[in-house]
Amino acid sequence: MAIKEINIRNKKASFEYHFLETFKAGMVLTGTEVKSLRAGKASISEAYCFIGNGELFVRGMNISEYAPGSYNNHLPTRERKLLLKKSELEKLVKKIKNKGLTIIPISVFVSDSNFFKMEIALAHGKKLYDKREDLKTKDAKIDMARKMM
Repeated sequence: MAIKEINIRNKKASFEYHFLETFKAGMVLTGTEVKSLRAGKASISEAYCFIGNGELFVRGMNISEYAPGSYNNHLPTRERKLLLKKSELEKLVKKIKNKGLTIIPISVFVSDSNFFKMEIALAHGKKLYDKREDLKTKDAKIDMARKMM
């Protein structure tokens, strides 16, 4: 049986933020959450990460309920714990104290050892003129590609 590639992305993230540093974190999930993720029924477009009690959590991630789950189902938007190495977490805690920095999820994927991982980034929000500049460069690349054909 072929396993479908599971890759849930936050498409707006690169448009809204400058990525300073990225990390890969494990996720603490329940059984029905894993089954819903394997079906691709999740969204991280409105999610963000925060540090509470010295641990990293993701809030706003929506994993749809698993239909055959009955009374064992999970809450779709509950806070989920992320697992990082202690040194990486301490680095994030130090850097997050700077004004204007945030931690955002970029993607959810399955690792080589069949565990769900989340790629997170330490990011700085873009200004409106930065977004306009990105759109101009994107349009210029598309025009160049058309002319090359």
